[in-house]
Amino acid sequence: MYNDKSAKPMLKPVVKWVGGKRQILDEIMKYIPRNISTYYEPFLGGGAVLFELQPEEAVVNDLNRELINLYQVIKDRVDELIEDLRKHKNEKGYYYRMRRLDRDKVVYSELTPVQRASRVIYLNKTCYNGLFRVNKAGEFNTPFGRYKNPKIVNEVGLRAVSAYLNRASVRITCQDFEQAVQGAESGSFVYFDPPYDPLSQTADFTAYAEGGFGREEQERLKQTCDRLNEKGVRFLLSNSATDFIKDLYQGYKIEIIQAKRSVNSVAARRGGIQEVLVFNYP
Repeated sequence: MYNDKSAKPMLKPVVKWVGGKRQILDEIMKYIPRNISTYYEPFLGGGAVLFELQPEEAVVNDLNRELINLYQVIKDRVDELIEDLRKHKNEKGYYYRMRRLDRDKVVYSELTPVQRASRVIYLNKTCYNGLFRVNKAGEFNTPFGRYKNPKIVNEVGLRAVSAYLNRASVRITCQDFEQAVQGAESGSFVYFDPPYDPLSQTADFTAYAEGGFGREEQERLKQTCDRLNEKGVRFLLSNSATDFIKDLYQGYKIEIIQAKRSVNSVAARRGGIQEVLVFNYP
């Protein structure tokens, strides 16, 4: 399993994301195999695993267009992004003006990629509990967070991530997860971190992009894992330890781990829960 102690710059996610893996990163890294030719991550989110592993060859993907735009801007135009971030204000009125920008599609379409990326970071750093959430129209809808001194401009962190994305061969895509792993071959490794199966009928951790991620999508993801397994591609998958998920992946190795969800709009739902790690290799 992965145990690379070579000196690598410390990288951290640039945005706080629903389902982020920093709380269980040490557990996940125990199961990362050695000798990976190409690393695939079809549900990138905050990228905690990518930035910890820092593979030399990677294909990373997310269906959230604004998130993928953010990573592309960090890679290609980090100086402009940092400059634009300095313009933002930690004020309630200003926050809601920035949040409303995506309500007018004509106005929003006139924003540059840098302005859109800057807006995502600003809203993420100043919104309530750092919860990136959109409505069914794909519009950001988390309220103002009322933080005294949020770190909107993390220049060191942004430049470190940009340096890695340019140093390594990292391809960034925005497409369906099934398409994102089509190039995976024997020797590749895929880490799946999909929107989790809800722990109850009232729990919902899937509202990070338009369309959601229901049981049919979970089943389609399992079929994708089956196809990868048939090709000899190693995969590791994180999800909730629900009966549905455990039954769905019963043909694979399953480890139960303890996790803590710190990002939730309801404080009572933050705390220790069980999650599963599913994999198909020794």
